[in-house]
Amino acid sequence: MNQRELFLRHIAQTSDGPLALEIVKAEGAVLYDAKRKEYIDLIGGISVANTGHRHTAVIEAIKNQLDSYLHIMVYGEFVETPQVQYAKLLTDHLPLSLNSVYFTNSGAEATEGAMKLAKRISNRTQIIAFKNSYHGSTQGALSVMGNEYWRNAFRPLLPGILHLDYNLIESLSEITEQTACVIAETIQGEAGIIVPSKEWMQALREKCTETGTIFILDEIQAGFGRTGKLWGFEHFDIVPDILLLGKALGGGMPLGAFIADKKLMAVLTRQPELGHITTFGGHPVCCAAGLAAMKVLLETKLINAVQAKEKLFRSLLVHPKIQSVRSFGLWMAIEFDSFETCKKIIDACIRDGVLTDWFLFAPDCIRLSPPLTISEEQIRRSAAIILKNCEAK
Repeated sequence: MNQRELFLRHIAQTSDGPLALEIVKAEGAVLYDAKRKEYIDLIGGISVANTGHRHTAVIEAIKNQLDSYLHIMVYGEFVETPQVQYAKLLTDHLPLSLNSVYFTNSGAEATEGAMKLAKRISNRTQIIAFKNSYHGSTQGALSVMGNEYWRNAFRPLLPGILHLDYNLIESLSEITEQTACVIAETIQGEAGIIVPSKEWMQALREKCTETGTIFILDEIQAGFGRTGKLWGFEHFDIVPDILLLGKALGGGMPLGAFIADKKLMAVLTRQPELGHITTFGGHPVCCAAGLAAMKVLLETKLINAVQAKEKLFRSLLVHPKIQSVRSFGLWMAIEFDSFETCKKIIDACIRDGVLTDWFLFAPDCIRLSPPLTISEEQIRRSAAIILKNCEAK
């Protein structure tokens, strides 16, 4: 059997129609399959490859760490240099109250840890999330996911979860002194790039403060330059109590984190001791890779170019079949009249060497979250291919 047949036989499938592309190499914003066909990557591993695939600084950091050690002990027991240095760099570029980092394996596990932390801090149980939100697929994260189609098959889930309308001022009255935490995406990703108003986001922050509610902000996709600033919340002049990171955090390696004030994080060390533990969270190789990738973002002009690249995409993506383009930096949703139209265009684009996809809660929209390293020439080529396939009958 060939690799594709082995893949279908032995790798657990999550859909009846996986893309099943056999990618053998990735570099910058380009993927190569087993036949050496090139694909401009407009997905970026779902907002993971912000500094491009296999950035030389990331590869060098990984190789250097391999010469020292891999896994040596569960997270938090040993002083491991990559973890310490990365936590220091992260907190150096965050507000003062976000000064303690708990590394996890993924964004979903960051969600789980933050929910536990908020319940311990507040001694409350009600959790508020938002309709069409996505925070991961583990049981707790699934409980706060804002879409019943994806939740229903796995009930019963966590009790005490309330889902409100996103970006609606009136919904904030539901936040009370009984609410342990509110969890929100800075920009809703799987809903198809839904950007809240600054006024709403600030009112949400104020309501949490008034009621003693822990405000958890999910920047798992929005962080690391995706929106044109290092952190998405910088656009709204707010600071969360707990920040969730993942995706690009690891520079292409698996890594997540929840970040809070050390005084808040300390509740996980008592009653019970080891209140939240992980074996592989903050793996030294992953932290070394993420540290190198973040340094690339800070030391180059990648983030400074995001808005210009967004503007170029938007200027090119004009066609009668395109009903709207929603964007926030290099994070875009191209809306069509139906999932069927969208899927046909996605499939045709892949055949023509442009890799893209749709959104879980907005299946009529094409997803664009390319590496921030994508060039103007690659933007023009990929947009031309999208438009060409919009013309197809």
